Amino acid sequence: MSGNKRPVAGAPLRMVTVGGLCLSSLYRVDEIPPVPGKALASGFFQVADGMALSAGFAFLRLGGQATVCARIGDDELGASIRRGLAGEGLDTSGLHSVPAAKTSQAAIIVDRRGDRLVVPFHDERVDKSPDWLPVGDIAQASILHCDARWVEGAEHAMRTARKFGVPTMIDGDVAPLEVLQRLVPLADYAVFSDAGLLLYAGVNDVETALRRVAAEHAGHVGASCGAEGYFWIEEGALQHVRAPRVEVVDTLSAGDVFHGALALALLEGRSMTAAARFACAAASLKCTRFGGRLGCPLRDEVEALVLATYGAA
Repeated sequence: MSGNKRPVAGAPLRMVTVGGLCLSSLYRVDEIPPVPGKALASGFFQVADGMALSAGFAFLRLGGQATVCARIGDDELGASIRRGLAGEGLDTSGLHSVPAAKTSQAAIIVDRRGDRLVVPFHDERVDKSPDWLPVGDIAQASILHCDARWVEGAEHAMRTARKFGVPTMIDGDVAPLEVLQRLVPLADYAVFSDAGLLLYAGVNDVETALRRVAAEHAGHVGASCGAEGYFWIEEGALQHVRAPRVEVVDTLSAGDVFHGALALALLEGRSMTAAARFACAAASLKCTRFGGRLGCPLRDEVEALVLATYGAA
C-alpha cells in the first residue's frame, strides 16, 4: 500500500471520502427517447449519491468503515440525506451544511441496457472553501478517496493526507482537464475511468495513455474499463484483469463500487491483481442490480464470484 502510514493489525479499516453529493432520482425506462420525447418509467428510486460517497459506501458494505465529507444545503433535503446516510452506517460528521444553499439534486434515466442520461443541479451559492474539512479524521484514516467534483476540497484533503502519510486515491473520471491536472499528481492511486484516462493523457488508446501517465506518476496508475475489466502498468508492463460476464441492469455507481472495493482489498494486503479481481467482481455484481450504489453486493457474494470467475488464488 502506498503512503507512509500502514494499517495497524486488528484495527478497523476506515476510508475518508471527499467529493460531491446529491439526491439522485432514478427512472428506469426501456429506451431513452430522442429529444423531444417521452418515456414511461417502469421503475423509480431515490438515493443520496456521489462518486466519493458511493466508493465509501462500498468500502463500508464490504467490511470497512467510512466517513463522508461533502457539502450539503442548509435545507430539509440536506437534513434528510444526513439522517439517511447515518442510518446506513456511514459516519456523517464530515457533512457540512452551507447556509442559504440548496442541496444538489440529479435526475438519472437508465435504459434496459444499463446506459444512462444524467441531469444534475448544483446551487452556485455553495461555498467552495475546504477550510472546514476535518483534519483529525483525515490524519487517522486508512485511506483518503476523492472525486473530482469539488476540486478545492479534494486538493486540500490530499495535501493534508500526505502530511500524515495517509495513502490517497483519486477517481479520475471525466472532468475538466485542468481539474485532473491539479488532482492526479497528488494521488498515490490514480484510478481512472477509460474515458477520464484518455482525456487526461490526450490520446485515444488505453495502453498508450496508461504508459504516458505512468511515466510521469510515482504511484499506481490504472483504468477501469467497464466490461473489459481493469488495466494498469506495473514495473513497465501492462497488466489486466478481465471483468466477470454478467447481465447488466444498471451501471450507475459501478465505477465507484470498484474504487471502494479496490481500496479495501489493497488495505487488507492483497496484491494488485487479487485486489483488481475483487473490485471487478464487486462492480460487476452491482451492474446486475437497479438502484445505483445501493446495488453494491455483500462481501460473501463478491468472494463467490471471484472464485467462480478466476479460481482459487
